[in-house]
Amino acid sequence: MMSRNIYLGADVGVALELIPDFPAAAQFMWEQVKKTDFTKRANKLAAEAALDKPALIGIQEATIWYCKKNLWSEKVAVFDFLDQFIKATQATGTSYSLATFDGIDAFNPGYSIAAIPYLTKVEDPDLFLSLFGSSSAACGFTIGDAILVRDDLKKNIKLVGNTEYDATYSIVPTIMTIYRGYTWVDFEVNNSLVRVISTHLESIWDENKIPNSAIQAAQLIEDLKGAKMPLIVMGDFNADPRDPRAKSEPNPGLQPVVSEACPTSGSASCNAYKAMIDAGFANASPDATDPRYFTWGASALLNGPDSNRIEAAKEFGNQYGFTDRLDYIFTKNVYATISSKLIGNIYPDGSSTWECGDEKCFASDHAGLVATIELPRDAATQDPALPDHARFPLGIWHFVAIALVSLISWRIVRRLRRR
Repeated sequence: MMSRNIYLGADVGVALELIPDFPAAAQFMWEQVKKTDFTKRANKLAAEAALDKPALIGIQEATIWYCKKNLWSEKVAVFDFLDQFIKATQATGTSYSLATFDGIDAFNPGYSIAAIPYLTKVEDPDLFLSLFGSSSAACGFTIGDAILVRDDLKKNIKLVGNTEYDATYSIVPTIMTIYRGYTWVDFEVNNSLVRVISTHLESIWDENKIPNSAIQAAQLIEDLKGAKMPLIVMGDFNADPRDPRAKSEPNPGLQPVVSEACPTSGSASCNAYKAMIDAGFANASPDATDPRYFTWGASALLNGPDSNRIEAAKEFGNQYGFTDRLDYIFTKNVYATISSKLIGNIYPDGSSTWECGDEKCFASDHAGLVATIELPRDAATQDPALPDHARFPLGIWHFVAIALVSLISWRIVRRLRRR
């Protein structure tokens, strides 16, 4: 198994600080996405997969960046990271495809920022003149979770499903709500079946509230309660074993801190990692409490460790600038974990780094995980499909809200630019 957050390519946190100047936020993200060039990164990520040849790869932040010329135009996928990654694997000789069964793809879109004319306007004459005949376009993205299967094992996929978490996070109510969920497959190995899940829990948290990541983990645990099948759950859980941190403790990654709602560090009610462990899941990836195995710490532009965190990383005991452990492979009802390791975390001379101008860059802002897991023999009983928890359907008021926010934002931006 391999789990890899492939990074959407831009710092959403900085972009959010630019709101209500939505065009400035959109332009900032677009410029970062071009600098973090997924075409270059895809080749490195594919080479990792070719080296370890996992049967399945759990992907997080599988991102499609799309743009449209005007309100009535069709949106065009300008960058499709998942498609680019799949094509890059084909060039290595160890090719992967999106897992599919009975017309259902193992892809669950997390959240989208719509391409809204004027509101998310981006200037890029070099790219847009050929695509749209204009120097600007409205751009947005969809980000989700996926499971890829090695092409020689496609026939081993026996069921596929996608599920939403009930807990969401609203940046701008109605039109900018972050949905999270998971995608899952039932996979046959010899005479045994295993259910494999890829997920990405919420990263944004509010002070004195239980983090959404912990609430979403509780739903995931409930969905899997009573499973008889072997289970492998991998992904970005946005929870370090130390969370929520004491306010006096170093916290360079700005993870959740203790509060009235979450008064104890490492409590399962406020920590997705601990919730999974307390629910009987084993961490099949390297020791989460060992600083050498932290998985997050690269700069937003990927050109090395985050400069604001490098010294803290060294004090923690991580020489590559990683300060937090957010990514895991969990198992339940399996026979044993044979081996596990981190990938993509060595800087600047690791095999996953690439030339980004005069610098070296990581392939992602997260390290990846690989684990070899042994299943019980003849575990062929298949559990019922997991629930859908479909997100609330969008209606007329969603589009009314878009129109109102567009108008308000247009006026605010005009005022900001007059100053």
